[in-house]
Amino acid sequence: MRIRQAQAGDADAIAAITNAIIRDTLVTFTTVERSSDSIATDIQMRGSAYLVAEDAGRVLGFAAYGPFRSGPGYAQCREHTVQLHADARAQGVGKALMTALEDAARADGVHVLVAGISSANPGAVAFHAKIGFTQVGRMPEVGVKWGKRLDLVLMQKILTED
Repeated sequence: MRIRQAQAGDADAIAAITNAIIRDTLVTFTTVERSSDSIATDIQMRGSAYLVAEDAGRVLGFAAYGPFRSGPGYAQCREHTVQLHADARAQGVGKALMTALEDAARADGVHVLVAGISSANPGAVAFHAKIGFTQVGRMPEVGVKWGKRLDLVLMQKILTED
């Protein structure tokens, strides 16, 4: 397995991963599937902030970061996502992606990475805690999907020392 910067040619594989999660789980509150074209555009815009894990040419998962909130006061804070193909989970792929994403974020001047996690995904909370994220908040019932009200768990990791 290797971690590398995502390329537009990865968009179909990334769409397959993320759309399965959107369609079949409560992991994300969104219900709108992503097109390969929109993902290719996102990859181009984010550059080194969009990574994939691949093995023998097959994309196993991806991790990316983008703005947390608008305004100059948040310039050194980014929110990230990490998603894996169902058969790539619990094999160290997520940890490898996040290690590389944190390195890219540090190089990009990011001080804090934020994770916004669905309360329906306790495995993601445990994963983030294991890699050094701290739970800093919980927003009750801010998400709705499939008629269920869901909490948003906020976690963060400080990447650099001042």
